[in-house]
Amino acid sequence: MKNLKELILEAENKKVAIGHFNIAGLEQLKAIFEAGQELSQTQNTKIPLIIGTSEGEGDYVGFRQAAALVKSFREEFDYPIFINGDHIRSLEKAKEVVEAGYDAVIFDASESSFEENLKKTKEAVKFIKSINPKILVEGEIGFIGSSSKILKEIPKGAAMKPEDFTKPEEAKRFVKETKVDLFSAAIGSIHGMFKNIPEPNLDIKRIKEIREVCGAPFVLHGGSGVSNEDFLAAIDAGISIIHINTEIRLAWRKALEKSLKNNPEEIAPYKIMAEVITEMKKVVVKNLKIFNKYL
Repeated sequence: MKNLKELILEAENKKVAIGHFNIAGLEQLKAIFEAGQELSQTQNTKIPLIIGTSEGEGDYVGFRQAAALVKSFREEFDYPIFINGDHIRSLEKAKEVVEAGYDAVIFDASESSFEENLKKTKEAVKFIKSINPKILVEGEIGFIGSSSKILKEIPKGAAMKPEDFTKPEEAKRFVKETKVDLFSAAIGSIHGMFKNIPEPNLDIKRIKEIREVCGAPFVLHGGSGVSNEDFLAAIDAGISIIHINTEIRLAWRKALEKSLKNNPEEIAPYKIMAEVITEMKKVVVKNLKIFNKYL
Protein backbone atom coordinates (compact mmCIF):
# COMPACT_ATOMS: atom_id res chain seq x y z
CA MET A 1 0.00 0.00 0.00
CA LYS A 2 1.22 3.50 -0.83
CA ASN A 3 1.91 5.82 2.07
CA LEU A 4 -0.02 9.04 2.68
CA LYS A 5 2.54 11.31 1.05
CA GLU A 6 2.53 9.21 -2.12
CA LEU A 7 -1.26 9.24 -2.25
CA ILE A 8 -1.42 13.01 -1.81
CA LEU A 9 1.03 13.55 -4.68
CA GLU A 10 -0.93 11.06 -6.77
CA ALA A 11 -4.16 12.95 -6.07
CA GLU A 12 -2.50 16.20 -7.12
CA ASN A 13 -1.30 14.67 -10.38
CA LYS A 14 -4.76 13.24 -11.08
CA LYS A 15 -6.45 16.57 -10.27
CA VAL A 16 -8.58 15.02 -7.52
CA ALA A 17 -8.63 15.62 -3.75
CA ILE A 18 -8.45 13.33 -0.73
CA GLY A 19 -11.33 13.77 1.69
CA HIS A 20 -10.41 14.63 5.29
CA PHE A 21 -13.27 13.95 7.74
CA ASN A 22 -13.21 14.53 11.49
CA ILE A 23 -14.50 12.14 14.13
CA ALA A 24 -15.48 12.32 17.79
CA GLY A 25 -16.62 8.72 18.11
CA LEU A 26 -16.84 5.28 16.54
CA GLU A 27 -20.11 6.03 14.72
CA GLN A 28 -18.49 8.78 12.67
CA LEU A 29 -15.49 6.60 11.87
CA LYS A 30 -17.73 3.73 10.76
CA ALA A 31 -19.77 6.07 8.56
CA ILE A 32 -16.68 7.53 6.90
CA PHE A 33 -14.96 4.19 6.35
CA GLU A 34 -18.08 2.44 5.06
CA ALA A 35 -18.77 5.35 2.69
CA GLY A 36 -15.25 5.16 1.27
CA GLN A 37 -15.32 1.39 1.05
CA GLU A 38 -18.71 1.24 -0.70
CA LEU A 39 -17.82 3.97 -3.19
CA SER A 40 -14.49 2.26 -3.85
CA GLN A 41 -16.31 -0.94 -4.77
CA THR A 42 -18.48 0.83 -7.33
CA GLN A 43 -15.43 2.54 -8.85
CA ASN A 44 -13.16 -0.51 -8.63
CA THR A 45 -10.42 1.47 -6.91
CA LYS A 46 -9.62 2.16 -3.27
CA ILE A 47 -10.38 5.81 -2.48
CA PRO A 48 -7.98 7.17 0.20
CA LEU A 49 -9.43 8.66 3.38
CA ILE A 50 -7.96 10.90 6.06
CA ILE A 51 -9.54 10.88 9.51
CA GLY A 52 -9.02 13.99 11.62
CA THR A 53 -9.24 14.64 15.34
CA SER A 54 -8.94 18.15 16.71
CA GLU A 55 -7.52 18.69 20.18
CA GLY A 56 -11.03 18.51 21.65
CA GLU A 57 -12.03 15.47 19.62
CA GLY A 58 -8.76 13.71 20.39
CA ASP A 59 -9.06 14.35 24.10
CA TYR A 60 -12.60 12.95 24.00
CA VAL A 61 -11.88 9.81 21.98
CA GLY A 62 -8.29 9.37 23.15
CA PHE A 63 -5.46 10.03 20.70
CA ARG A 64 -4.01 6.54 21.08
CA GLN A 65 -7.47 4.99 20.84
CA ALA A 66 -8.35 6.95 17.69
CA ALA A 67 -5.05 6.00 16.05
CA ALA A 68 -5.53 2.35 16.98
CA LEU A 69 -9.06 2.30 15.53
CA VAL A 70 -7.95 3.82 12.22
CA LYS A 71 -4.98 1.47 12.03
CA SER A 72 -7.27 -1.52 12.65
CA PHE A 73 -9.42 -0.58 9.64
CA ARG A 74 -6.31 -0.07 7.50
CA GLU A 75 -4.80 -3.42 8.42
CA GLU A 76 -7.92 -5.59 8.47
CA PHE A 77 -9.29 -4.32 5.17
CA ASP A 78 -5.98 -3.38 3.50
CA TYR A 79 -7.48 0.05 2.95
CA PRO A 80 -5.71 3.44 2.56
CA ILE A 81 -7.15 5.21 5.60
CA PHE A 82 -4.95 7.51 7.68
CA ILE A 83 -5.23 9.74 10.74
CA ASN A 84 -4.29 13.38 11.21
CA GLY A 85 -3.97 15.61 14.29
CA ASP A 86 -6.14 18.54 13.23
CA HIS A 87 -5.21 22.07 14.37
CA ILE A 88 -2.76 21.19 17.12
CA ARG A 89 -1.66 24.38 18.83
CA SER A 90 1.11 23.42 21.27
CA LEU A 91 4.29 21.36 21.20
CA GLU A 92 3.05 19.42 24.21
CA LYS A 93 -0.10 18.32 22.39
CA ALA A 94 1.86 17.69 19.18
CA LYS A 95 4.11 15.29 21.09
CA GLU A 96 1.04 13.43 22.36
CA VAL A 97 -0.35 13.11 18.84
CA VAL A 98 2.92 11.94 17.29
CA GLU A 99 3.59 9.38 20.02
CA ALA A 100 0.04 8.06 19.63
CA GLY A 101 0.97 6.91 16.12
CA TYR A 102 -0.68 9.51 13.87
CA ASP A 103 0.28 9.73 10.20
CA ALA A 104 0.13 13.53 10.03
CA VAL A 105 -0.32 16.60 12.19
CA ILE A 106 -1.35 20.20 11.53
CA PHE A 107 0.52 22.65 13.71
CA ASP A 108 -1.71 25.71 13.80
CA ALA A 109 -0.24 29.07 14.81
CA SER A 110 -2.45 30.94 12.33
CA GLU A 111 -3.82 33.39 14.93
CA SER A 112 -0.29 34.74 15.42
CA SER A 113 1.32 37.37 13.21
CA PHE A 114 3.01 36.05 10.07
CA GLU A 115 6.51 36.31 11.54
CA GLU A 116 5.48 34.68 14.83
CA ASN A 117 3.58 31.96 12.97
CA LEU A 118 6.64 31.24 10.83
CA LYS A 119 8.88 31.05 13.91
CA LYS A 120 6.52 28.78 15.86
CA THR A 121 5.83 26.48 12.91
CA LYS A 122 9.52 26.15 12.08
CA GLU A 123 10.20 25.13 15.68
CA ALA A 124 7.26 22.71 15.64
CA VAL A 125 8.36 20.98 12.42
CA LYS A 126 11.86 20.42 13.82
CA PHE A 127 10.45 19.12 17.11
CA ILE A 128 7.83 16.82 15.55
CA LYS A 129 10.26 15.37 13.00
CA SER A 130 12.75 14.66 15.80
CA ILE A 131 10.17 12.28 17.29
CA ASN A 132 9.01 10.74 14.00
CA PRO A 133 10.81 11.79 10.79
CA LYS A 134 8.17 10.09 8.64
CA ILE A 135 5.14 11.97 9.94
CA LEU A 136 3.72 14.67 7.65
CA VAL A 137 3.53 18.14 9.16
CA GLU A 138 1.18 20.84 7.88
CA GLY A 139 1.46 24.56 8.53
CA GLU A 140 -1.19 27.22 8.05
CA ILE A 141 -1.28 30.93 7.26
CA GLY A 142 -4.44 32.93 7.85
CA PHE A 143 -7.01 32.52 10.62
CA ILE A 144 -10.39 31.22 9.35
CA GLY A 145 -12.14 30.56 12.66
CA SER A 146 -11.53 27.82 15.17
CA SER A 147 -14.74 25.84 15.59
CA SER A 148 -16.78 23.51 13.37
CA LYS A 149 -20.26 24.70 14.27
CA ILE A 150 -23.27 26.58 12.90
CA LEU A 151 -22.27 30.26 12.74
CA LYS A 152 -24.47 33.30 13.19
CA GLU A 153 -21.69 35.71 12.25
CA ILE A 154 -18.11 35.76 11.00
CA PRO A 155 -15.67 34.85 13.83
CA LYS A 156 -13.65 37.79 15.12
CA GLY A 157 -10.34 38.12 13.31
CA ALA A 158 -11.19 35.65 10.53
CA ALA A 159 -9.65 36.47 7.15
CA MET A 160 -12.78 36.77 4.98
CA LYS A 161 -11.91 39.72 2.74
CA PRO A 162 -9.67 39.35 -0.35
CA GLU A 163 -7.21 41.85 1.07
CA ASP A 164 -6.78 39.57 4.10
CA PHE A 165 -6.23 36.36 2.14
CA THR A 166 -2.81 34.71 2.10
CA LYS A 167 -0.43 36.22 -0.44
CA PRO A 168 1.60 33.96 -2.77
CA GLU A 169 4.92 35.45 -1.66
CA GLU A 170 4.01 34.73 1.99
CA ALA A 171 3.15 31.14 1.14
CA LYS A 172 6.42 30.63 -0.72
CA ARG A 173 8.54 31.99 2.12
CA PHE A 174 6.56 30.14 4.80
CA VAL A 175 6.92 26.72 3.15
CA LYS A 176 10.60 27.25 2.31
CA GLU A 177 11.62 28.36 5.79
CA THR A 178 9.44 26.05 7.90
CA LYS A 179 9.92 22.98 5.67
CA VAL A 180 6.32 21.87 6.18
CA ASP A 181 5.14 18.89 4.10
CA LEU A 182 1.65 20.32 3.56
CA PHE A 183 0.29 23.84 3.49
CA SER A 184 -3.05 25.58 4.08
CA ALA A 185 -4.07 29.20 3.80
CA ALA A 186 -6.86 31.73 3.98
CA ILE A 187 -8.46 31.72 0.53
CA GLY A 188 -12.17 32.28 1.27
CA SER A 189 -13.35 29.28 3.28
CA ILE A 190 -14.22 29.28 6.98
CA HIS A 191 -14.54 26.73 9.76
CA GLY A 192 -18.20 26.07 10.42
CA MET A 193 -21.32 26.78 8.35
CA PHE A 194 -23.41 29.93 8.33
CA LYS A 195 -27.00 29.69 9.54
CA ASN A 196 -28.77 32.46 7.67
CA ILE A 197 -26.32 33.91 5.16
CA PRO A 198 -24.70 32.47 2.01
CA GLU A 199 -21.42 30.62 2.30
CA PRO A 200 -18.37 32.56 1.03
CA ASN A 201 -16.84 31.87 -2.36
CA LEU A 202 -13.31 30.57 -2.71
CA ASP A 203 -10.68 32.72 -4.39
CA ILE A 204 -9.77 30.25 -7.13
CA LYS A 205 -7.26 32.57 -8.77
CA ARG A 206 -5.45 32.98 -5.43
CA ILE A 207 -5.38 29.18 -4.93
CA LYS A 208 -3.72 28.71 -8.33
CA GLU A 209 -1.18 31.46 -7.70
CA ILE A 210 -0.25 30.09 -4.28
CA ARG A 211 0.09 26.49 -5.45
CA GLU A 212 2.35 27.51 -8.31
CA VAL A 213 4.90 29.02 -5.93
CA CYS A 214 4.48 27.44 -2.47
CA GLY A 215 6.27 24.14 -3.12
CA ALA A 216 3.99 21.89 -1.02
CA PRO A 217 0.61 20.19 -1.52
CA PHE A 218 -2.24 22.61 -0.78
CA VAL A 219 -4.98 21.76 1.76
CA LEU A 220 -8.43 23.36 1.95
CA HIS A 221 -9.86 23.80 5.45
CA GLY A 222 -13.47 24.72 6.19
CA GLY A 223 -14.94 22.74 3.31
CA SER A 224 -18.43 22.34 4.80
CA GLY A 225 -20.88 24.49 2.87
CA VAL A 226 -18.58 25.19 -0.10
CA SER A 227 -20.37 24.83 -3.44
CA ASN A 228 -19.69 21.90 -5.77
CA GLU A 229 -18.51 24.34 -8.42
CA ASP A 230 -15.97 25.90 -6.07
CA PHE A 231 -14.73 22.48 -4.97
CA LEU A 232 -14.10 21.37 -8.55
CA ALA A 233 -12.45 24.66 -9.49
CA ALA A 234 -10.28 24.58 -6.35
CA ILE A 235 -9.11 21.04 -7.11
CA ASP A 236 -8.21 22.01 -10.67
CA ALA A 237 -6.36 25.04 -9.27
CA GLY A 238 -4.20 22.89 -6.98
CA ILE A 239 -6.06 21.72 -3.86
CA SER A 240 -5.17 18.11 -2.92
CA ILE A 241 -6.95 17.59 0.45
CA ILE A 242 -10.34 18.96 1.55
CA HIS A 243 -11.55 19.09 5.17
CA ILE A 244 -15.18 18.38 6.11
CA ASN A 245 -16.41 18.41 9.71
CA THR A 246 -19.41 20.66 10.41
CA GLU A 247 -21.52 19.01 7.71
CA ILE A 248 -21.03 15.60 9.33
CA ARG A 249 -21.78 16.97 12.81
CA LEU A 250 -25.00 18.50 11.49
CA ALA A 251 -26.07 15.20 9.90
CA TRP A 252 -25.26 13.42 13.18
CA ARG A 253 -27.37 15.82 15.23
CA LYS A 254 -30.41 15.78 12.93
CA ALA A 255 -30.36 12.00 12.47
CA LEU A 256 -29.92 11.36 16.19
CA GLU A 257 -32.89 13.57 17.06
CA LYS A 258 -35.00 11.78 14.43
CA SER A 259 -33.93 8.32 15.55
CA LEU A 260 -34.69 9.05 19.21
CA LYS A 261 -38.07 10.49 18.27
CA ASN A 262 -38.96 7.48 16.08
CA ASN A 263 -37.77 4.96 18.69
CA PRO A 264 -38.84 6.41 22.06
CA GLU A 265 -38.59 3.06 23.89
CA GLU A 266 -35.28 1.90 22.38
CA ILE A 267 -32.28 1.78 24.71
CA ALA A 268 -29.77 -0.18 22.59
CA PRO A 269 -27.22 2.37 21.32
CA TYR A 270 -26.32 0.39 18.20
CA LYS A 271 -29.96 0.33 17.12
CA ILE A 272 -30.45 4.05 17.70
CA MET A 273 -27.17 4.85 15.92
CA ALA A 274 -27.84 2.75 12.80
CA GLU A 275 -29.88 5.53 11.19
CA VAL A 276 -27.34 8.12 12.32
CA ILE A 277 -24.51 6.26 10.60
CA THR A 278 -26.57 5.96 7.42
CA GLU A 279 -27.17 9.72 7.27
CA MET A 280 -23.51 10.58 7.92
CA LYS A 281 -22.48 8.13 5.20
CA LYS A 282 -24.62 10.04 2.72
CA VAL A 283 -22.69 13.23 3.50
CA VAL A 284 -19.32 11.50 3.05
CA VAL A 285 -20.32 9.72 -0.17
CA LYS A 286 -21.63 12.98 -1.65
CA ASN A 287 -18.36 14.77 -0.93
CA LEU A 288 -16.12 11.91 -2.03
CA LYS A 289 -17.92 11.79 -5.38
CA ILE A 290 -17.20 15.50 -5.87
CA PHE A 291 -13.60 15.33 -4.68
CA ASN A 292 -12.86 12.38 -6.99
CA LYS A 293 -15.00 13.76 -9.84
CA TYR A 294 -17.35 10.77 -9.94
CA LEU A 295 -20.23 12.97 -11.09
